[in-house]
Amino acid sequence: MKPLETKRFINIRSELINKAKGEVLEIGCGTGINFSFYKNVSVTAIEPNPLLRKTSLERASVAKAPIHVMEGYAEQLPFADHSFDTVVGTLVLCTIPNPVEAIREISRVCKPTGTILLFEHVRHENRLLGKLQDLLTPIWKRACDGCHLNRDTIHLLRQEDIEIIEINKHLGNIFITIEARKKQM
Repeated sequence: MKPLETKRFINIRSELINKAKGEVLEIGCGTGINFSFYKNVSVTAIEPNPLLRKTSLERASVAKAPIHVMEGYAEQLPFADHSFDTVVGTLVLCTIPNPVEAIREISRVCKPTGTILLFEHVRHENRLLGKLQDLLTPIWKRACDGCHLNRDTIHLLRQEDIEIIEINKHLGNIFITIEARKKQM
């Protein structure tokens, strides 16, 4: 992924993170690759993997924004309802064992007027490419820390009453950025 990170993802991440406001929760922060993009916000970042968390703590210490890194799982967020103005996830919903529960938790901790910002790879709309992703996913999951090539993230968000404000497609429609919010009842 390094060539994609340095040539393409850096711009995608920067543009998405630039939309973050106020109190921010980043789920699955990994190595803290997004930390340098945060400005004028306060960030709480969760990461379940201790090795990745160690690197993210180093990156948090030199970030422009205050960033608190802690152990955590998106399916069981240890925060009160409506705690965050923005929830961010980048290339993380594909690896979460129970993405529906994670989306419910994201919705729960995001303020009613808050924003959900996601950068994910998804199951391709093209039938042939989608089937290829289905075939490759079992092998890919074993090789890439549980990553599902074929998650239909948009469908999962909509079934949990998340209103999609904007979708941008990248790199042959395999990667997307999403700006969303809780549906206003």
